[in-house]
Amino acid sequence: MSPSPAAMRAILFDRTGGPEVLRLGEQPVPVPAAGEVLIRVAATALNLADVRQRQGAYIMSSGPRVLGLECSGTIAALGDGVTDWAIGQRVCALLGKGGYAEYATAHQSQLLAVPDGLDLADAAAMPEAAATIWSNVFDLGGLQPGGILLVHGGAGGIGSLALQFGRALGARVFCTASATRRAFCESLGAERSFDYRDETAAAAFLAATNGHGADVILDNMGASHLAQNIECLALDGRIMSIGLQGGRVAEINLAALMKKRGSLCSTSLSDRSPAAKARIMAGVRRLLWPHVASGAVRPVIDRSFALADAAEAHRAMEAGGRAGKLLLRVASATPGQS
Repeated sequence: MSPSPAAMRAILFDRTGGPEVLRLGEQPVPVPAAGEVLIRVAATALNLADVRQRQGAYIMSSGPRVLGLECSGTIAALGDGVTDWAIGQRVCALLGKGGYAEYATAHQSQLLAVPDGLDLADAAAMPEAAATIWSNVFDLGGLQPGGILLVHGGAGGIGSLALQFGRALGARVFCTASATRRAFCESLGAERSFDYRDETAAAAFLAATNGHGADVILDNMGASHLAQNIECLALDGRIMSIGLQGGRVAEINLAALMKKRGSLCSTSLSDRSPAAKARIMAGVRRLLWPHVASGAVRPVIDRSFALADAAEAHRAMEAGGRAGKLLLRVASATPGQS
């Protein structure tokens, strides 16, 4: 294989602000450290954390930053000590940063092999969502076959995969979504969907489960849905809070939560230690990835943008109303090829 170029195209930003701060520039190609691989990036997926970092929610290091918490592509080089992966292998990966570029490094513990038949670029939409779902729904949430899962935002990048994984693993799956996305969510495996704007949605959900409620609620809304989530819980149910789109501060009725013997757990992914991420990705490989390899679960892509159009992609992210993930396509890729 020819050596990697010394420089690569990347989307950089030197200051926080609106989408206009993102610019196409050049940076040195990163060198994989021990235990890492260098990935020639086919695509990267946008996440709300990218938008918040661009806006200034996180402390920036000095110099230009490269966003991007996940990517897909082919392995271009191996760092010392990497034995289970090969140059040319199709992979997708969790990243600490750096996905908005032609090359990125990832630790070998945070790689997933892209199965034949799955478009290499589309695979970029999988790692962050799959890790979030395994950690919250199946590990901490403890969802079992036959259990009931309620997903808020069923049409989103995480929600659209949570519906599929829940169904594939034998759960009864329900969701909330906008009125125009409900049929789409049901096509992904939701037994019933409910309009999140409907004040009677909680009562309708309880009726649909014969009063049982949800064993696990995957909640991306936060404050605005807390009271309804407690109402929708089954006995010993778990509310897994992964987002704050409906606000950060809410009053909680502890008596109502106690009556359900319920649990409220709030998690994040990007700030976890490398060891914690390695454990999560091992869980994804073991429990979830066989359903991707079989074709039972597929990423849902709303729109794709060229790398140079990252600012436009961020505007689309902020506008909302998506079904699935937004991608930045970096290099052309053919299904089944390295």
